[in-house]
Amino acid sequence: MPGPVLVPILGDQLTRTLASLRGRTKDDTIILMMEVWDEATYVKHHKQKITLIFSAMRHFAEELRDAGWTVDYVQLDDEGNAGSFAGEVARAVEKHSPRLVSVVEAGEWRVRQDMEQWADKFACDVEILRDGRFICSQSEFDEWAADRKELRMEFFYREMRRKTGLLMDGDKPEGGEWNYDSENRKPPKDGLSAPERPKFEPDAITRDVIELVEARFGDHFGNLDTFEWPVTREEAQEAADAFFAERIECFGPYQDAMVVGEDDLFHSMLSTSINLGLLDPLELCQRAEQVYKDGKAPLNSVEGFIRQIIGWREYVRGFYWHQMPHLQNANALNAQRGLPEFYWTGQTDMACLADCIRSTRDNAHAHHIQRLMVLGNFALLAGIAPREVQDWYLVVYADAYEWVELPNVAAMILYADGGKLASKPYAASGNYINKMSNYCVGCTYSPGKKTGDGACPFNPLYWHFMHHHRERLEKNHRIGRIYSTWDRMGGDRQREYLQSARAFLDRLEPAAKGWARPADG
Repeated sequence: MPGPVLVPILGDQLTRTLASLRGRTKDDTIILMMEVWDEATYVKHHKQKITLIFSAMRHFAEELRDAGWTVDYVQLDDEGNAGSFAGEVARAVEKHSPRLVSVVEAGEWRVRQDMEQWADKFACDVEILRDGRFICSQSEFDEWAADRKELRMEFFYREMRRKTGLLMDGDKPEGGEWNYDSENRKPPKDGLSAPERPKFEPDAITRDVIELVEARFGDHFGNLDTFEWPVTREEAQEAADAFFAERIECFGPYQDAMVVGEDDLFHSMLSTSINLGLLDPLELCQRAEQVYKDGKAPLNSVEGFIRQIIGWREYVRGFYWHQMPHLQNANALNAQRGLPEFYWTGQTDMACLADCIRSTRDNAHAHHIQRLMVLGNFALLAGIAPREVQDWYLVVYADAYEWVELPNVAAMILYADGGKLASKPYAASGNYINKMSNYCVGCTYSPGKKTGDGACPFNPLYWHFMHHHRERLEKNHRIGRIYSTWDRMGGDRQREYLQSARAFLDRLEPAAKGWARPADG
């Protein structure tokens, strides 16, 4: 009698409608779920990130069992745990003698490369299925990207709008414009605050995982005392309900704002649940569209939310696979400086960086402008080596998987791909941070002072960066005119900027080894 079908489900595939489960019968299928050491430690992920994934996996396994599925669940501390996906699948093949291993493609390059070796290793058939949770298949993206020198998200996004029909009025965009980003850049007004998002008290399963993580990953970055992420589809839906009822109205105008003590503001905080598979991204976009149709949120807020999902999220996933494996080593600006120690400790007198790192440590989260225009902007201006910055972002954020992290960091933040993704480097002086936040109030440094003692370091670093990369950037039509301003300053003023920047950079303390990867990693 032929054996069953073995269906491995990875930790970011926690979806009942997963392609490998469609059409399966419960009496002929064994689901394999695995907590493996290699995945928790290839970089030293934030404690909350490991807790979130393991807890969500354990809850999902219980949900599947309650629905009548047979689940072979391997916990990290189980005797004989092989420590790797391939090792655990090999053990399961030996144990269950399946006729077929059916698995959905991995989201990350290194795991997919390993998966493609399974057919040669196991004495059964192996099929790797497309991840249908994404709107755009990789073949569609590659066809769109063919012969394009620059892969701009805006044009891809329009194709996704047409494909899904979201916010479309016939063949034209709702309201007459594709993109309302110009209406979504309000600086924070005094006293700006948002309704608190739902936070979820750890249950017995999550408490067991927290105990495991503290015991086995105690030297990893992060704080577990504040773990309150949704770990089930039910909790994730509650979080989504609260966003659409209470925060989406102001999400658009204030999505770029930064306020001390308001870590979430009007952001959805749903990316962890989307990337785990607990929430369906297209369903969320459809809900957002309905909120607009019901007159409960303005078009600019709803369009901005939808663009982040069917535009940016889909785009970076396609870009990642289109550009791998060379994207992980890209360094077009030849940045070589080590990541400063304060990215791990938070011990810096730059108030903006200190607050963003504090939120990152406590919440495994910072919103997109904090990641791009504070933490990322500093790394860009200071010339931090891309691989070190990439490791940091992959470690510290609960929603970070390489497919989404790497394009955002290497290409968007650091311009390391030389401009395939972004039309210009996202470089800014202290004026931007002062405009879009209240970080500068009471900071040791003044955004109004350009050089010398007490000057905001972003100011001289900005001009140092522009000067250093003039040959490459002066021809860029979006920022080339900046060099006219630089030239008008004259030699003495230019030297003041460059000397101030170099003095600051010389004082940066590089991070000790072992924060991001194991000592032998």
